[in-house]
Amino acid sequence: MSKLKPPISGQLEEEFKAQSPMMEVWSMFCRNITAMIGLVIVLIVLFAAIFGPTLYPGDPFEMVWAPFSRPGEEGYLLGTDYLGRDLTTLLVHGARVSILIGLSAALLTVLIGITVGAVAGYYKGWVEELLMRITEFFQVLPTLLFSMVIVALFGASLPMITFAIGVVSWPPVARVTRAEFLRIRELEYVTAARASGVSNFKIIFRTILPNALPPIIVQAALMVGSAILFEAGLSFLGLTDPNVVSWGQIIGSNRQYILDSSYTVTIPGLAIFITVLAISLVGDGLNDALNPKLRKR
Repeated sequence: MSKLKPPISGQLEEEFKAQSPMMEVWSMFCRNITAMIGLVIVLIVLFAAIFGPTLYPGDPFEMVWAPFSRPGEEGYLLGTDYLGRDLTTLLVHGARVSILIGLSAALLTVLIGITVGAVAGYYKGWVEELLMRITEFFQVLPTLLFSMVIVALFGASLPMITFAIGVVSWPPVARVTRAEFLRIRELEYVTAARASGVSNFKIIFRTILPNALPPIIVQAALMVGSAILFEAGLSFLGLTDPNVVSWGQIIGSNRQYILDSSYTVTIPGLAIFITVLAISLVGDGLNDALNPKLRKR
């Protein structure tokens, strides 16, 4: 007498996927080789930013040897800058500030963008028109020039640099958020919530926003890299706090010696390039993993 085995394996797999969308997203992300390479690089940079100053202690402003010592001379791995400061120590300590500025500015950018985009996409009408005209005004401004004006007027402190970057970078996030809200607000579950008397605030932030997050998360990841580049650009132009070490500040302080001792600018520039590239790869991987059409392939 043959025993019949219920075909439950396929069912369990489908139920597992339905119950754990995050696992499905992670599985899709892991299949993207370039995204995984970018994630590994980002984790290494984060490790260096958090634990680097502890593992490689030293005062980054201390003059340890003759200026412009080439990489490897006298035991200094990356050489010294124009003041004789250890470039390795500067790079390790500067990672924390550059990453902190990138994350803080991206957070401010996302907060402003989500607020403007969510209100414009949900209420529509004259509210949408007003907020979109403000968004277009900020979007057509030359972002680097606008941030330079803010920093020049109010001082080149780290909070002000972060604020300046966040204020000029939010329009793309607002546009993405508005587009998602315009699409989701017409769906049946939102209409049902509105008909049952749920407040607009709860509908915006508890019903629509969680379902609109995937493209916003991708945009936020890319904004971290953009903020690091912005800080480097401002530092190159001398608009930075001279008492705080960042990758951009290293480039800015050595910029006039770029032809004579190019490594003092090239090395921190490569650190910025690799970090921003890795963040972009992670952003592309998130875009593919969070796209439901690609997950069905």
